[in-house]
Amino acid sequence: MGLQPLEFSDCYLDSPWFRERIRAHEAELERTNKFIKELIKDGKNLIAATKSLSAAQRKFAHSLRDFKFEFIGDAETDDERCIDASLREFSNFLKNLEEQREIMALSVTETLIKPLEKFRKEQLGAVKEEKKKFDKETEKNYSLIDKHLNLSAKKKDSHLQEADIQVEQNRQHFYELSLEYVCKLQEIQERKKFEFVEPMLSFFQGMFTFYHQGHELAKDFNHYKMELQINIQNTRNRFEGTRSEVEELMNKIRQNPKDHKRASQFTAEGYLYVQEKRPPPFGSSWVKHYCMYRKAAKKFNIIPFEHRSGGKLGDGEVFFLKECTRRHTDSIDRRFCFDVEAADRPGVSLTMQAFSEEERKQWLEALGGKEALFPSFNRAIIPRPEGGAQLDKMGFTILRKCISAVETRDVKTCNEVDLENSIDWEVKTITSALKQYLRSLPEPLMTYELHGDFIVPAKSGSPESRVNAVHFLVHKLPEKNKEMLDILVKHLTNVSNHSKQNLMTVANLGVVFGPTLMRPQEETVAAIMDLKFQNIVVEILIENHEKIFRTLPDATLPEPVTLSASPPNAPPRQSKRQGQRTKRPVAVYNLCLELEDGDRPNLPKEDTPPSSLDSFSSPSPTAAAAHGPPGPDRNHLLADGGTSGDWTSTA
Repeated sequence: MGLQPLEFSDCYLDSPWFRERIRAHEAELERTNKFIKELIKDGKNLIAATKSLSAAQRKFAHSLRDFKFEFIGDAETDDERCIDASLREFSNFLKNLEEQREIMALSVTETLIKPLEKFRKEQLGAVKEEKKKFDKETEKNYSLIDKHLNLSAKKKDSHLQEADIQVEQNRQHFYELSLEYVCKLQEIQERKKFEFVEPMLSFFQGMFTFYHQGHELAKDFNHYKMELQINIQNTRNRFEGTRSEVEELMNKIRQNPKDHKRASQFTAEGYLYVQEKRPPPFGSSWVKHYCMYRKAAKKFNIIPFEHRSGGKLGDGEVFFLKECTRRHTDSIDRRFCFDVEAADRPGVSLTMQAFSEEERKQWLEALGGKEALFPSFNRAIIPRPEGGAQLDKMGFTILRKCISAVETRDVKTCNEVDLENSIDWEVKTITSALKQYLRSLPEPLMTYELHGDFIVPAKSGSPESRVNAVHFLVHKLPEKNKEMLDILVKHLTNVSNHSKQNLMTVANLGVVFGPTLMRPQEETVAAIMDLKFQNIVVEILIENHEKIFRTLPDATLPEPVTLSASPPNAPPRQSKRQGQRTKRPVAVYNLCLELEDGDRPNLPKEDTPPSSLDSFSSPSPTAAAAHGPPGPDRNHLLADGGTSGDWTSTA
């Protein structure tokens, strides 16, 4: 299992598990930094110490063999697997050269040392600086909140308002910095796959020139080198598309974070300070807890967690809510407080403090308290705008006419193509119009329902099993969807057959049409990381068009594994929002020379003995005011080209 994606929406929740995922990314980058530093040292030894060349090669080969790239998500593409294996292949070549002692006159400084030093300094070094700022702002933010929450409610209103404004401004600054840091962490994890491997490829190519048997070795290496270059380019293209998509999602969340809260299995969750009673004369103390509440079961989980204690989770408690009461400022010397009474802990009442008045009102609403004024924590479903493109007779006419106009380009110039009414259309405009139509459909052509099922075979299995799975799923599509997909894929197959002229290979067409034919309902970093697997599905459709669309699936083969329903607050790679995805504005896309722009940790045990809550318990000052029980409850793939192909040239 690879590194878990870092969701931008989690920056605002800042849960303990989000911090764990950040530390995992940081540890991986530190490991990469140390490895590259060692590799640069080894490279310099190869230049300076010809007498110890064999020993240096063995050390260098050993380092390459043992290093393995980590990936974001739950599976690698074939390209990423090849790139990961490339270091071991390089190691094997070094072993073959170990016996050769001839003097090498390699100019590896420009091709190897400088790029690695630049990558380490500009990329990994920049992450270190961002980490320092992030850690500093984390400390500053929570220290200021602690200080703010310790203010007496009896202070002047003007003083309290000024303090509230200061805390809110600081929190917003912290969220901004957190978003940028999360974006940078994930970007560098993807960037290293090509910016680190490419210098190695150049280094090995140079070695062959200066060795006595370099020519023969280069011939043996040539086929693998060509495949690796394609793998690297494919990975680079996917990185560019993923980066633009991630940045777009980050900006959306930055502008309106409340509208991008992820679906959760909890009615409410977040940090609260819980008052712990101490025996006289020690009084009481306030301890920060991460709290989670399920309204349907009235189950309340609280877990002590303090960032400054190294981020270790304390022993949590579970109880069932009886009632929740707002705490008035004249009864306690703290603001934003409320009391909760446990149904399964007779006489146990906990006093809790929210971070702000707004958050207290949200908790009261979720817990069924008196001030149920604010909407639920869970994100509301955003209705999809009505109207727009449809899978109707007109849509099929648009598709066929656009394809016909594109495929006649071999006998006409762009200025000679007549689409309708003798109007001259640029072929790029026609292809963009087709793409706009497909993107404007209420849901993608391959449907939201089957999106996850199509992704599964692209992540694993043999080539034959992938084709069989996609074959089966295509025939589960609604008839109109399958018919239109057939027409389009047949055209793309024709385009790919002329890739030597138009440079639009099957891989390039997958990059272009993956985000158009397949889109997830929920916009998350995890979904963006699956873009590369969407491309693979489209490649399978193009390469196996006749079999998939002209024959029925083999009934003797087992049905492909599909995604099981995941809990609403499952890890990002398995999450599946139940609501509708807000339709993004449709732009005109150029399809010619430009390509388009783990599980949540275990909760506290349910069999917590009653005495475990004794340190929290206190008589409820508002016990007489009992409440009734609460009721039941793409996309731009590449902004500016990355593949110099032309979709329109089919002859």
